[in-house]
Amino acid sequence: MSNDHIAQVNADIGAAFDIHGIEPVPGERRTSGQLDQFWIWAGANVAPINWVLGAIGIQLGLSLVETLAVIVVGNVLGCALFGAMCVIGHRTGVPQMVLSRMAFGRRGAWLPTLMQVLMPMGWVAINTWIVLDLAVAALERLGVSGGIELKYVIAIVVMLIQVGIAMWGFHAIRYFERYTMPFVLVIMAVMTVLAFTHVDVRWQVSTVHGIGKLSAMSKLMTAIGIGWGVSWLVYASDYTRFTKLRLSSRQVFRATSLGMFIPTVWLAFLGAAIASAGSGADPAQLIIAVFGAMALPVLLVLVHGPIATNIVVIYSAALATLSLDLRVPRWVVSVVSGIIALAILYLFLHSGAFASTFEDLMVFFVVWIAPWAGIVLVDFFMISRGRMDVGELYRHHSVSECGDINWSGLAALALGVIAAWLFQVGSVESMQGPVAMALGGIDLSWLAGLGVGGASYYLFHIGRRDARPVQASLTNNGSST
Repeated sequence: MSNDHIAQVNADIGAAFDIHGIEPVPGERRTSGQLDQFWIWAGANVAPINWVLGAIGIQLGLSLVETLAVIVVGNVLGCALFGAMCVIGHRTGVPQMVLSRMAFGRRGAWLPTLMQVLMPMGWVAINTWIVLDLAVAALERLGVSGGIELKYVIAIVVMLIQVGIAMWGFHAIRYFERYTMPFVLVIMAVMTVLAFTHVDVRWQVSTVHGIGKLSAMSKLMTAIGIGWGVSWLVYASDYTRFTKLRLSSRQVFRATSLGMFIPTVWLAFLGAAIASAGSGADPAQLIIAVFGAMALPVLLVLVHGPIATNIVVIYSAALATLSLDLRVPRWVVSVVSGIIALAILYLFLHSGAFASTFEDLMVFFVVWIAPWAGIVLVDFFMISRGRMDVGELYRHHSVSECGDINWSGLAALALGVIAAWLFQVGSVESMQGPVAMALGGIDLSWLAGLGVGGASYYLFHIGRRDARPVQASLTNNGSST
């Protein structure tokens, strides 16, 4: 029996219940290949929300050609950043929030980690809530009718499935994506062909010009362009830490970045193309209306979307919780996350105002990701030169080379968050940055946060490095006197 076969048998046994927590994944247990990574990230992004986000460009007055250009360019950049973060997980075998300790300190990393603990619970609720109306509409096509009670049933079934898979761990996630995604993509291909044959797609209709067009493009770039890839950076290494050691960084980068790029651009373009017909309806609703006999396959895609996305989110939330040095079984955290998400979802179903306000809060909540990502990427690729003593990430804060709290990292994070807010265009007044408003509503929050966070962290590092010889010289002079 070959070593590869033995490793695969071990992985199959591990799929019964994933024993991995936040410790580095040993080489013999790293059995995930390129296709596994592609399916995981493709599955996480084949979601109805991408149809809706793709239609934003049309709703803002851009033509379909302009919308497609922004989506493609934005995702080339966003997915490249995502692929780079995935490479870090492959090289170290360490989950994402543990990697933050190098830049922020052994306990200083608790701040971004706490954000990562809280944020996924909200996204799980939102991702599930978005598909409920669509799922009910698809069921009505099949002759199954129901009101709020039917939504409750769908929500509970979906939540049980996704929490169960996430609770089991990485191997369950990869097998779910591996065996469901090929069928989903076939259905999506058929849906795309039918949509383009039933909808009068308009390629060149644009209603905005000048600064208004730049503003619309920037908002679309933040929503489903580069901003979409940035929003996934906090999850990247949690999954590529399981990749086979023999894979090259280029192979990991290609598999993960394409896994995100292809479905995101595909679905966003599909939503934009349908919206260009000018009916004014939700493009996802239009997709259901177009298909008729395809109602059952469409329903499968609708239900698969939040499950494939949320299992990734819930699993990472559990790892982030353990990164706070809490001694709690990972599966317990997954169950608690699901219960909280279900409670938030219940409030959504009973209050549209609460749902709208909560979505605005979540948009504001992710402002920290861009500067955090800039800091982590700069720390690993520019300061550490792609090398890291993994053991230091797990040692007690009193003896770890990471230190207890790296104030330079936290200061850079604060500066990056402020910069991102200054250039942000949100749907409520508190999220409308003064610089963005002065520029006519151009949203460059992702660029400002990423650039200021990473650059300030690098400059702080240079300052500390230059100060050390001076401090040593002063000490020697003092000793000689």
